[in-house]
Amino acid sequence: MRNVLYGIVAMSLIGVAATVATAQTAEDAFGTWRHPENGSHVEMYKCGDGLCAKISKVVDGQKTDDKNPDAAKKTRPIVGLVIMSGAKKTGANEWKGQLYNRADGGTYSGTLSVKSKSSIDLSGCTAVVLCKTTTWTRVGS
Repeated sequence: MRNVLYGIVAMSLIGVAATVATAQTAEDAFGTWRHPENGSHVEMYKCGDGLCAKISKVVDGQKTDDKNPDAAKKTRPIVGLVIMSGAKKTGANEWKGQLYNRADGGTYSGTLSVKSKSSIDLSGCTAVVLCKTTTWTRVGS
């Protein structure tokens, strides 16, 4: 009976260790992600002590930042466009900063939350009650 009890305890400890080992961290955000609505790819990368993001591939045909309200920026290319810079880590699996939306040329308060190694939630808010969250998938997963 004692051996069975030791076996149960050992299996429980292994399960806890496996859960801790697979816990997601804010650093899991780094890499290339696919936007669920337009199929574009965005690279999340380390910049200083923060997180930055730039568009690395466009599949919907938008070539320039033509939705930008600043006329001087309307001709800049979409590929390579930085859409988040200097986002700060605000939790074990979360980053916050300003997020540029190429679809409407607006800049919003943004939050990136790591859900798993292959999925993140990206939220943009114009106000506390006006937020939109989309789930992105890692390119290559």
